[in-house]
Formats: sequence, structure tokens, C-alpha cells
Amino acid sequence: MTRATTVRAVLAAAVLLVSVLITLTMSPRLGLDLQGGTRMVLQAQDSDTAKADRESTDRTLEVLRRRIDSLGVTEPTLTRSGEDRIIVELPDVQDPRKAADVIGKTAQLTFHAVQGPGEPAEDGKGLTLPDEQGRPLALGPAALSGAGVKEATASFDAQQGAGWTVSLDLHKDAGRDWTRLTGEAACHPVQDERRRVAIVLDKRVISSPQVSPTVACGSGLPSGSTQITGSFSADEARELALLIEGGALPVPVEIVEQRTVGPTLGAAAIDASARAALIGAAATALFIIVIYRLFGALAAVALAAYGVISYAALVALGVTLTLPGLAGFVLAIGMAVDANVLVFERAREEYAGRPGKSLRASLAAGFKGAWTAVADSNVTTLIAAGLLFFLGSGPVKGFGVTLAIGVLASMFSALVIARALTEIAAHSRFVADYRGVNGIAIPGRVRTWLTRRDPQLMRSPRRWLTVSAVLVAVAVAGILVRGVNLGVEFTGGRLVEYSTSRPVDVETARTALAGAGFGDAEVTTAGAGDISVRTGELDNDGEHALRAALAAEGGATTKVRDELIGPSLGDELRRNALIALAIAVLVQLAYLAVRFRWTFAVASVGALVHDVIILIGVFAWLGRTVDGVFLAALLTVIGYSVNDSVVVFDRVRELWAKARRKPLAEVANRAVLQTVPRTVNTGMGALFILTALAVLGGDSLEDFALALLIGIVVGTYSSVMTAVPAALLLERSSNVPPPARTRAPRTRQRAGRRDPHDNGARV
Repeated sequence: MTRATTVRAVLAAAVLLVSVLITLTMSPRLGLDLQGGTRMVLQAQDSDTAKADRESTDRTLEVLRRRIDSLGVTEPTLTRSGEDRIIVELPDVQDPRKAADVIGKTAQLTFHAVQGPGEPAEDGKGLTLPDEQGRPLALGPAALSGAGVKEATASFDAQQGAGWTVSLDLHKDAGRDWTRLTGEAACHPVQDERRRVAIVLDKRVISSPQVSPTVACGSGLPSGSTQITGSFSADEARELALLIEGGALPVPVEIVEQRTVGPTLGAAAIDASARAALIGAAATALFIIVIYRLFGALAAVALAAYGVISYAALVALGVTLTLPGLAGFVLAIGMAVDANVLVFERAREEYAGRPGKSLRASLAAGFKGAWTAVADSNVTTLIAAGLLFFLGSGPVKGFGVTLAIGVLASMFSALVIARALTEIAAHSRFVADYRGVNGIAIPGRVRTWLTRRDPQLMRSPRRWLTVSAVLVAVAVAGILVRGVNLGVEFTGGRLVEYSTSRPVDVETARTALAGAGFGDAEVTTAGAGDISVRTGELDNDGEHALRAALAAEGGATTKVRDELIGPSLGDELRRNALIALAIAVLVQLAYLAVRFRWTFAVASVGALVHDVIILIGVFAWLGRTVDGVFLAALLTVIGYSVNDSVVVFDRVRELWAKARRKPLAEVANRAVLQTVPRTVNTGMGALFILTALAVLGGDSLEDFALALLIGIVVGTYSSVMTAVPAALLLERSSNVPPPARTRAPRTRQRAGRRDPHDNGARV
């Protein structure tokens, strides 16, 4: 065993040991869509006195944190997003109405002298507001603000018969202001409106008590504390105390996004994804064992190690595992086979193309020859993952992080773990001598069939481009005729999914909701007999009324999922989705232009645009929803499509550099035939995983898996039958010379033991 193999084996063992320890000792951080709860995105708004900038948003976040801590929510998460947005995650909160009410209030508490009865209109110095009975009061300028309140507590006053009240403990300076304010009010006769002090919360008079007759003019209340009365209920008093003690928001906030997921839905998604991962991974492992025998079994071991390493990386980095992220983790298992397939197929070519070459030498040549294709294909996938993270929102970001970690872990698995295992096995004389054991010395059925038939696929490139043009035309027709069913995430509005104790058909639910004033609601089924309701703008009180109307027909009604997107955020997300697609195309084009010829780059990008249009068109014809999760699938398909094109063009470049005088069509045809086994075997590995996700992943992952299934099938076709013919036509119209001839590296002979399986080679 060589020194390099020993180093790889030790490194693989160390990384795997650390990963196992992390897996056994640390727990994953689950997103709200997996553990259940409510997620809100708040948009800070400019006010009359403050601008919604980074500083005011940070102060607002701290006020909100104090308020939410007082609500008793377990492990809430608050983070600023951009300049003026705050993301609030509340685990286990299923009814967000109370939380939204407390969070959204600005809680601007002020104390005013009452100047007398007045009309409900603002004047230059004070303002006029209705009192508790709705009568207008003319108020003087604010004499004291809520910033002077040290503590606010709700209590029940049984002795005075005032019921529930809120007691305020004031700071020293605020206490002096309070004494002066009440002393001035005490100078007016008893029952005079001007003897009252108005306590105003968010421009609403919540209490305007008269100063006691026992208080002398000018002396005021000396205690430095006061009590707010107003016929409050216990909940109202506690909420008011919470708002006052939490502090006033520096700027108002608006809820632009709100998502609620029931705990049962999250648990079901985890179970379904786990089943899909186990079954899909088992099918993939069985497939590569059948194709590559012993080396396939070793790759399956490396695949299991990949799963442990990537999971440990997610846990150690504290990545929040979301539902799309979980799907990305499962998908990456299938994509992790890609590097092993590239190496093994290249090793098969080396072994079959050079009779007498040893298994070890063929394997080493396979790893060396496949390196550029492995690197380029993984870089394109990392580009897609980066775009998902920087341009996606919410759970889609988690998918981007998971996909990126999966790509890096898969490269380590293939180039370190699998290589160490296969190199150790290749040192065995038994493995090297018996062709049916190692899996490399046998050419494979697909390669044998292609060698025997030698089909000339690239003889008429225009024929394949015509087929692709027809497919694109059908897809565009679906977009124009059926239209794209944009999800609430891109249009704004509210989508709520309910589970009822009694079965309710769609027509009955639609009639019940129309009778309750929700005639514009779109009602559909949502799997397992659940009811999905989509409306325009609908606040939390409106959602409560909608649920009550549905409960009248279906009995006990439980909210399974709730998504609210403001119209401005919907426009922004839709715009960002288009920007993400445009940037994805341009970045891939730039990368490919640097790594390959411009003709190859343009052809590859043309193929991925072909894939995007067809995928959107298929979803249009099927009436499936296009949302943020679909965008994640679409960008993944872009990476996968370019991945396949890179492998083919990498081989075209290599063969063309060795045979510059041969027609490019002949060279391209040979490159396609040599890479088809890799394309088929890699695609099968991904299809096993995606089929398991589509069948077993539940409704939450069905559209995601379907989009990837369609995209991978179309991308596999286009990388060969669209990209290569397009490159041939572009090369005919360009005057760019063929790539430079490659030279075999010169090697120095070293003394050593002769390998009997390699003609004259020394190791």
C-alpha cells in the first residue's frame, strides 16, 4: 500500500470518527416547518419622528425580544434581515393572533393634561381623541412618555372595586413630571373635565381618571407611581402591562410574511423523508453494486460515510434543517454517486483501451482523468447552491446550505474515502485477477452495446435541435394557454390548510365559506382529505372566522399549515426569482466560457434555458404550483444540467486536442458514446432517490421531487442532444482553431518492484 493511500485512509478514518461523535452527541436544529410553530417577517416602517434604518430596526428588535420573552415562548429566534426587516420564529405557537397583536403594536405610551371637551381632530399643539366612552377630549402636549416607566404590573384591585388594573412604577425624573402633571390638574374643580389626566396608548385613550379630590392644587400625587384603570379583563391587563414594560417600538412594524406549520405535519415530513432516504439510498447502493461489483460495494460504503459526514457537518455548523433542506440532504445522496461513477467509468476505459494495463494503474488513471470533470461539475452545483442562499428566502436558504455541504462532503467521500478503499482492494491479487469481482475489468452492458452498434448520433445535429425546438414550443404553449400557477409566495395573499374531524368535500366547504363572506376564496383538497383555502389579503381575525365557518361543516378543525405573504413582499420575491434565474444563467455562462470554448459555453447555457422553459411548461400544463420550493428545484436542475454538459464537453475537448484533424462531429460522437454510460448510471442513482421522495415524501415534497424528476430527465437529454448539436453548429460558423494538442507527461523511471500486471511499469 502506497504512502498516499495510507494518508487517505488515516484522513478518512479521522473525519469519519469525528462525524460519528458529533452525530451521537449533538442534535440537529430543526426549522419551524419540521418542528411546528410560527414564522413572521416584520417590515419596519418610517414614522413621523424616526426613519426605518439599520439602527432603528436593531432597537426595534430588542424591544420585540423583551415582549416575546414575556409571552413565555420557548426558545424564540429574532434576527434582522437586511436594513429594515426582522425575522421572528416562535416554536410551538400555532395561533399567531395574540403574538401578532403584541408584536405589531407600537406601544407609544404618553400622559396628557385634558384641556376640555373637543372635536376629534388634531390641532397644532396637542390632539383630540375620544375617551373611553367615545366622547372627544382635547388633550395638551404629552407631558410624560412611556420611557419613564420602570415597571408595569397587572393586578386585581378588590378593595377599591376597580377590578383589573395596571400599576406603573415610575423612574425618579418621571415621578416628578407625574407629580407636576397631577398637581396642575388638581387646580380645577371636581367633575371638571380638566381635572382628568389622559393616558394614551398608540393614539387611543385607554384611561382618563380624575385626580382625587383629596389632592391639593399644585401638590400633585407624591408617590411617583400611578394606576391605570379601565374595566380591563385579566388578559387585557396583562397584555397592556407587557406592552408598557417592554417599551415602545422606535418605528412601527408591518407583518409582511407569516407562516404557521402544525407539529404533526412537520413530524410526518421527517418520517416520510427518512423512509425515502433509506429506501432511495438502499436502491442506489444496490444499483452501483450490480454495475461495479466489489468496487460498487466499496462506493456504497463511502456513500454511507458521506451521509454521516454531511449530517455531522450540518449539526456542527448549526444549520437550521428545513423541509426543503431535508429534501436536499436526501437528494445529495443520489448526486454523491456521480463522482464514483465518473472515476469507475474512466477506469473501465483505461483497462479496456490498453490491454495488459494493471487494475491499479487503470484505477489511478481513472481518478486522474475524471478529476477535471468532477471539479467542474461540482463547481456548477455550488454556484446554484450559492444563488439559492443569497437570493432565496426562508426555507429555500436552508436548501442552498444543505446542497453546498452535500456537494463538498460527496467530493470528500469519492476522492478520499472511496479512493482509499478501492486502492486497498486493488492491491489484492485475488481482486486484480478475477475480472468478475472488481467490476472495473468488465466493460458494462451499455458500453458493450454502444461499441458494437457505434451509432452516429451527431451525423445530423439539426434533427436533434428540431426535436428540442418542438419540446420548447409545447412548453411555451402551456405557459401561454394554461398560465403559470404562481404560489402565494409570489402573488401575495394567504394559503391555509385545515384538517377536519368529519370529511368535507370541496363544494360543501366552498358554499360554507361563501356564506361567511369568503366568496372569493379558492378551495381545493390537500391530501389525506384536508382542505386548502387560498384568499387575498386576510388578517388573523379573518382567518379565525374562516376556520369557524369551516368547522360548522367539518366539526373540530385543526390548522395544519398557514402562509401569509404581503403584496409588496410577493412582488419582491417574484422579482428576486427572476433575478436569480438570470444571474444563474449568466454566472454559468461566464464560468463555462472561462473553462471551455465560448461555443461550448453558449451551447450549454442554451441547453439549460431549454430545460428551464420545459420544466415551467410542464408545471403549467399540469396546473402545479410554482413557488419558492419550485425555484429551489429549478436552480438545482440548472446545476445538474450544466453538470452533465460539462462532463460531455470535457471529453470532447480532450479527444479533439488529441485528434485536431478529425471532423468535430466525429470527435463529438465518440465523446458522447464514451460518456453515455456515466450519464445513464448517474441519472439512475438520482432517479432512485427522487422517485422515493415523490412516492414516500408526502404532499409537502411531492411537487419538489416531481420538478427534479422532470428536470433531471430533460437535463440528461439536453446535455447530449441539445448542447452538443448546438456546439457543432456554432463551431461551423466560427473561425476559432481547435484546442491545443495535449502532450503526455514525461515520467522518470524509478527503481522498484515490477508489477506483473502492468507491462514493464514500475511501482
